[in-house]
Amino acid sequence: MPGTNLTRDEAATRASLLDVTSYTVDLDLTSATDPDQGTFASVTTLEFTCREPGSATFADLVAPTVREITLNGRSLDPATAYADSRIALDDLEATNTLVVTADCAYSNTGEGLHRFVDPADDRVYLYSQFEVPDARRVFTTFEQPDLKSVFTFNVTAPSHWVVVSNAATPEPTDAGQSGVSVWNFPTTKRMSTYITAIVAGEYHGEFDTYEGKFGTIPLGHYCRQSLKEHMDTAELVTLTKQSFAFFEEQFDYPYPFGKYDQLYVPEYNAGAMENAGCVTLRDEYLPRSRQPRSFFEFRTSVITHEMAHMWFGDLVTMKWWDDLWLNESFAEWACYWCEANATDFTDAWTGFANARKQTGYRADQLPSTHPIAADNVDLHAVEVNFDMITYAKGASVLKQLVAWVGLEPFLEGLRAYFKEWEYGNPEFKDLLATLEKSSGRELQGWAQEWLQTAGVNTLAPAFELDADGAYTSFSVEQSAHPDWPTLRRHRLGIGLYDDNGDGRLVRREYLEIDVEGASTEVPELIGTKQPALLLLNDEDHAYAKIRLDERSLATAISALSTFEDSLPRALVWGAAWDMTRDGEMRTRDWTDLVLANIGQETDAWAVTRIPASTALAVNFYSDPAHRDELKATWESGLRELLLAAEPGSDHQLTFARSYAGAARSDAALDDLIGLLDGSFAVEGLAIDQDMRWVLITALARSGRFGDAEIDAELEVDKTISGQEQAAAARASQPTAEAKERAWAAIVDPTTPNETSREIAFSIFRFGQEDVLEPYLEKFLTAAETLVDVLGFHKASTVLEYGFPKPLGSEATLARLDEWLADNKAPKQAQRYIGEARAEIARALTNQAFDAS
Repeated sequence: MPGTNLTRDEAATRASLLDVTSYTVDLDLTSATDPDQGTFASVTTLEFTCREPGSATFADLVAPTVREITLNGRSLDPATAYADSRIALDDLEATNTLVVTADCAYSNTGEGLHRFVDPADDRVYLYSQFEVPDARRVFTTFEQPDLKSVFTFNVTAPSHWVVVSNAATPEPTDAGQSGVSVWNFPTTKRMSTYITAIVAGEYHGEFDTYEGKFGTIPLGHYCRQSLKEHMDTAELVTLTKQSFAFFEEQFDYPYPFGKYDQLYVPEYNAGAMENAGCVTLRDEYLPRSRQPRSFFEFRTSVITHEMAHMWFGDLVTMKWWDDLWLNESFAEWACYWCEANATDFTDAWTGFANARKQTGYRADQLPSTHPIAADNVDLHAVEVNFDMITYAKGASVLKQLVAWVGLEPFLEGLRAYFKEWEYGNPEFKDLLATLEKSSGRELQGWAQEWLQTAGVNTLAPAFELDADGAYTSFSVEQSAHPDWPTLRRHRLGIGLYDDNGDGRLVRREYLEIDVEGASTEVPELIGTKQPALLLLNDEDHAYAKIRLDERSLATAISALSTFEDSLPRALVWGAAWDMTRDGEMRTRDWTDLVLANIGQETDAWAVTRIPASTALAVNFYSDPAHRDELKATWESGLRELLLAAEPGSDHQLTFARSYAGAARSDAALDDLIGLLDGSFAVEGLAIDQDMRWVLITALARSGRFGDAEIDAELEVDKTISGQEQAAAARASQPTAEAKERAWAAIVDPTTPNETSREIAFSIFRFGQEDVLEPYLEKFLTAAETLVDVLGFHKASTVLEYGFPKPLGSEATLARLDEWLADNKAPKQAQRYIGEARAEIARALTNQAFDAS
């Protein structure tokens, strides 16, 4: 929305002028039950002090209508005082009271106060989402993280509703009109505006308590009424208690916010949000159908991630969004640390290497890469830079920092940091100073090379052997992309692996070294016999791509599945995939490697993620002249894996989904129809509702199924998930009419955010290039206005996932170069189109290499 930006300098000026004493926010949400009502009443009473009486500042509000503004008893005319989402405040006193009455808008974008009507039962659900700057869509604010305050929420809503906020839920009182009540919440602890929350509607709640090191914490779990049978509360409570016990012990600081509610909400843009004591999560995390272990492992990481934020992010909060990376990177590192040490997912770091870390490597090799500590000069910059560099690379680099300083010194510094900065707004330099004191390590240089520069390094072994096969020289060679040439210091593990005699690859030797510069000698290996496989970055401390020497690569190809441990296997998978993406390993060789080894893989994330990567390679990286042949190999290989998998296993489930995605031949499509109608049964494979949609979408993509079959399935599955999956299935059909309808829905602001997301994932399919031709120009034209039309989050999803990549060609590259050189699109759109261009260029390079 134009006019909603805020610069870092403006925020610093306002923070130097003001201290915020309190917010009292009165919300009337009774209009939410009327579909014709698009707004709700919001009254904010803001108490604040001013260090320079007589000066001026502004408050933030995004609202269709501002009815009344009063500053210190003086009425301000909304027609002149409110403009560009700001309320001008002049002639401030030492102590000030601002009262603003406004009509704020419900959203269908997942920003501000999102309204959802469940098609399963017509019940109404609301939830707030305020990060980065959207609390101002619900009440009047000073919308910046370092102007913390206490908040008192008073919410008027239908009496049969549930209302939850950051403070403990009170007993509602009669509002004086039939069927309406008021929830007068206690005043919160000091917090930033972006982690306040309101969740209201006909939610189902279940309750427990955690008895821990520092006392009792009430626990609540909430979901929609139509999902309550799918809320596995006992498991969620177990994970919550395990996480609390771990973090309270490790941080040695009591949980700060009294109670802890987790609310599973619909049409959610993110995975979850760390609202203080009132965490919101995607309700897709309450699955209605069978899911693999990786699903539950990821859900656990989300739960532990948000809890880590209660200390790092909510108790201690960044001063400005420059340190958003630290907020998210810490929680990301901490969630896997907690998972591995406090839950059943003891191999969480393997999953991190196989999945999450790969997203960081990918983002760091796109033209949009940026330093982890991005220069967020304003809110628009925050939105552009909030990505997998922030999360996955940042967590990987913190993992490297922990290895660099040692876990115990790291924790010692962290505990001191929480106590020193509780309820405050420090900067990264403050944490760094604390860690330098606890560890004795100089960290300013480390921070400069890791946080202020972009790009990923590549590490490769270089050595010579004597006649007996022992190393006479050994070094680790470090390189960098010329666009991002920084060579960094790495704490690096080196593992030497051999066959132990029974066909298993076992580590016989391990050492850790510090790598620095272009070449680092490793004298410890001189005289050591060359192993069957030498693995740089063993234990995965470093953030770097690694290369395998010729012998190690041959061992990996022939014996990858025989690793005794899952983490080194993950690192070899990652190295081989990097080589494939970088045009150093042919797509057909990667595909053969996957088909030969994925059936024996033990890590849940590898089983889930690697077939998805392979499908991309087969469709996009392979030699077009032999692509049909490779597609047939991939299709038949997956069928064999499906039939060979243990009945009821995660492997079977993943291979069934992957086979549906790969099915092109008549025989394979007949199999999918057989799975749907029961004429082709695979022992142990449940054809539940989600699997039915997978099969139906695959058949719609092929042209075997059309609107009639999709509509028939939607009659059976009238849930919001059914509606979203039906929209995706319709979009996947290989007809011009289907693409026109889907594109119209994507660019329509009334399409709910999650439905738009599913369509964007499904509309542009490989193999449908003949009906996609018009959409390159349509996409480029829309890119100039999508952010204004759809809002940032919805537009970003379309721009990132809805580009017609199957049209990738030299001609497409030329057209994109032309557009990028001359366009009027916002930075977000330029970024995503630049990324699409880079991915197409990479694919064309890989296609040429695969043909060689």
